Amino acid sequence: MSQQTRRIHFNAVKFIYEAGSRLDVKSVPVATAALIYHKFFRSCHVKDYEPYTIATACLYLGCKVEESHRRLRDIINVCHRVLHPNEEPLDIGSTYWLLRDTITQCELFIIRVMNFHLSFVHPHKYLLQYLKSLHDWLDPRLVARVPISGTAWAMLRDCYFGDICLKYKAEYTAVAILYFSLQCHGVEVPFTHQAKYQWWQVLSENITINIIRDIISELMDLYDFENTLSCSR
Repeated sequence: MSQQTRRIHFNAVKFIYEAGSRLDVKSVPVATAALIYHKFFRSCHVKDYEPYTIATACLYLGCKVEESHRRLRDIINVCHRVLHPNEEPLDIGSTYWLLRDTITQCELFIIRVMNFHLSFVHPHKYLLQYLKSLHDWLDPRLVARVPISGTAWAMLRDCYFGDICLKYKAEYTAVAILYFSLQCHGVEVPFTHQAKYQWWQVLSENITINIIRDIISELMDLYDFENTLSCSR
């Protein structure tokens, strides 16, 4: 994937997150929208489609799939406002109806491209369970002082700017994020060196340290790419 294509996809997912936030959509529907977007462009070339139109349709679909319904009118108005912050709000006129027809057609096309497979297993529920287990192992004073959970949830959100959550099992991604969060804060799980199994092996039986490192490496690459985009602006 070229740097230009990667930049387009990164910004389109950022657009999904911003529009989702303004629509008060929860994290899982937005994550589903991001994965639909990434999966769609695994099959289609970005030069053949307008990415923000596809992203808008993906957000609409993500809300439907996760039963967090938002009116298409609201999604169109908010997405248009995100893309055109200096313009007047969109009136119910020819432009609106054209956008509505376009998004509806895109929705059906995306569904066909994905062979109606729009459901995903996200790392969110695994991360929630793993954090609870971790908090039971750690000193409560350490848990209160160090933002391990906040860092882990932020990292999980950032994973969706790439296709990490399409490439790896949800439980593997959750373990890797928790591992990385602990590393970032310099926290060690008690009895790590004395135990027969590492704590991450207890959480996910088949995961390996190489898988964890691969996921962390891909997440770090996303952060490096984001820094590159920021410096180029």
